[in-house]
Amino acid sequence: MVEQSEQVRVTLSDGTSVEVPKGATVADVLALWKKSPNGWVAARLNGRLLDLNAPVEEGGALEPLSPESPEGLEILRHSTSHIMAQAVQELFPGTKIAIGPAIENGFYYDFDSAQPFSPEDLEKIEAKMAEIIEARLPFRREEWEREKAIALFRDRGEKYKVELLEELQDATVSVYRQGDFVDLCRGPHIPDTGYVKAYKLLSLAGAYWRGDERNPMLQRIYGTVFPDKKALKKYLDFLAEAQRRDHRRLGRELDLFSFSDEVGAGMVIYHPKGALLRHILETFEKKEHLRRGYQIVMGPTLLKTELWKRSGHFDNYRENMYFTEIEGQSYGIKPMNCLSHMLIYKSKVRSYRDLPIRYFELGTVHRHEKSGVLHGLLRVRQFTQDDAHILCTPDQLHGEIQGIVDFVIEVMGLFGFSYEMEISTRPEKSIGTDEDWERATRALMAALEDKGIPFQICEGEGAFYGPKIDVKLRDALERKWQCATIQCDFTLPERFDLTYVGPDGNRHRPVMLHRVILGAIERFLGVLIEHYAGAFPTWLAPVQAVLVTVTDKQLPFAREVYERMREAGVRVEIDERNEKLGFKIREAQMQKIPYMLVIGDNEVEAGAVRPRQRDGRQLDLMSPEAFIELIRAECLEGSGGRIGLGAV
Repeated sequence: MVEQSEQVRVTLSDGTSVEVPKGATVADVLALWKKSPNGWVAARLNGRLLDLNAPVEEGGALEPLSPESPEGLEILRHSTSHIMAQAVQELFPGTKIAIGPAIENGFYYDFDSAQPFSPEDLEKIEAKMAEIIEARLPFRREEWEREKAIALFRDRGEKYKVELLEELQDATVSVYRQGDFVDLCRGPHIPDTGYVKAYKLLSLAGAYWRGDERNPMLQRIYGTVFPDKKALKKYLDFLAEAQRRDHRRLGRELDLFSFSDEVGAGMVIYHPKGALLRHILETFEKKEHLRRGYQIVMGPTLLKTELWKRSGHFDNYRENMYFTEIEGQSYGIKPMNCLSHMLIYKSKVRSYRDLPIRYFELGTVHRHEKSGVLHGLLRVRQFTQDDAHILCTPDQLHGEIQGIVDFVIEVMGLFGFSYEMEISTRPEKSIGTDEDWERATRALMAALEDKGIPFQICEGEGAFYGPKIDVKLRDALERKWQCATIQCDFTLPERFDLTYVGPDGNRHRPVMLHRVILGAIERFLGVLIEHYAGAFPTWLAPVQAVLVTVTDKQLPFAREVYERMREAGVRVEIDERNEKLGFKIREAQMQKIPYMLVIGDNEVEAGAVRPRQRDGRQLDLMSPEAFIELIRAECLEGSGGRIGLGAV
């Protein structure tokens, strides 16, 4: 009598239910389904991701994953990083492999190679990858005892894999093979290398092993892969546009800012136009805060280390801070502005009638960012925050949070940003009681829920002293940027013994909201440059108009017009160079100046100017005064009535 194998029941995505022998592969199960399995890269069984050749040991819900799905695309990208690593080791024998994860929009792998890789090498690696893909090498998962894996990778000289293995506590680990290439990996992976259809290696970078500058510098190769060539082309076109908008390149071309090794990494040097752009933003911000009942304050850059210990920064944020010593006294260079604001609050007795109190400071702070993560204006070591701290009663908390949310939405609308919101909860490294964290988190959620604003929860990503709302902006290319944030804090008022006298005559504890609207001014400027591709609206443009003469004969009139406009508050320049008119116009267009005012003999005779917009459109002849009014109207419209002429 033949013994029947044990059966398990599996339910597919459309509700179809099938019985299969226990131990049948995922691919076997899917082959029984009515749909073709050819496009699937992996599957999820009862929430657990599996290779298609993995055995089905239990019944339950089985969902096949296509390469277009988020999980499927991540698996495709991770698998392609393995293919790239195999290609690199075949082309450059002796190269050691470190880590190679899938990331948003692509993948990377870090290598330790005696030979520096060049951009030309990327083409060779792509060609070798094509051979590996053509060979349709299966991805084979193997479960090994940890000691066996250590021995294998040590024998191969893969010291980075050995280091990772030695830190694991698991008795067994999984490795994946494709051909002769072996890698430590949890998986899952695509069935074979032939599933990769559309890929591209993008760039080279340096990266310290495990992100620590004390460790060896490795060579990182970035790449991307998509399910089909059409999706890949769309992404490569996006990258080309992003490169065109890169704020570091535009910063040089528009003469806005620079960096210098003589000064130090992560320190921005603002040139006149960049400083003026920043000044316009800061002027706008001060007006908006004063209009909303904030009080402008200023605190020192150095505060005694004892204060930072009291606040919890020393224990929870010390690795991001700089310290110095003066006459035997230790000082911390502020990474945040909250301490001074609390000391201002505490400088006298406060009544419930005084609350809420809203302190605002454009405060310059310093944070120790690792050199490997510094990136133009987007990640620097010295920056200025549009920082504010609101101290209020618990009853006022809901309205104050909603007021900040309204502030953020209104301001971002002026710049043309859409947004998403997230709430970040208590991290592992934090201070304060569970009760206070729960109260703070509920307050943030209630404020957004009552306004009908959807949000996502980011577990464990709050500040060490309180949960927060993070506002993710979407720019003109639909990229997400973190700028505004609202943090709810019951803990620091307790640590600094902040109180107010309530209507009952007793002392009570206020709640503190930490918040920024634009965030770090440097970062926001970088985002803004890329959002507008350097072509700022008239109210923000450092130079709003340039006077361009046909010949030197028109210079006296041009200088007269220049003075009249400058006196009226127009940010105007005059191009007095002895160059052809077409060259001057092209230069002004390259500088993305909103208006060129071309002055020839006819304009001089008419006592007028002929404005030409940066997109090439020509306006009618008009008087200098009419043009001044045009600029004034554009500034008021673009800034929502907040900034006119002479505002800076």
